[in-house]
Amino acid sequence: MSMRVRVTAVGHLGGRSLRIAFSDGLVRELDFEGVLDGLLSSIDNDETFAAVTVDEVSGTVCWPGGIDLDPVVLHGDEVAASAIRPRVLREYRLQQAQ
Repeated sequence: MSMRVRVTAVGHLGGRSLRIAFSDGLVRELDFEGVLDGLLSSIDNDETFAAVTVDEVSGTVCWPGGIDLDPVVLHGDEVAASAIRPRVLREYRLQQAQ
């Protein structure tokens, strides 16, 4: 990939699942249940996890308290050094307008 992918939108699907849209048109629905430990344990509660937003500067998902995740890992291009591997629920590409 020549350009670094960015997160353009994120939606909370309930529980520990997110729908994440990327700058290249890929959309992934990811389930983080059971992988939010260590440094990520602070977002492993309903209220905080649901407060997810897109950080426009870094182009990734973020939560209160400065927690964010690498968009390249979320996109599926690299494996996280921390071994965080959310389960992929669904993946598709948006059609580009002609």
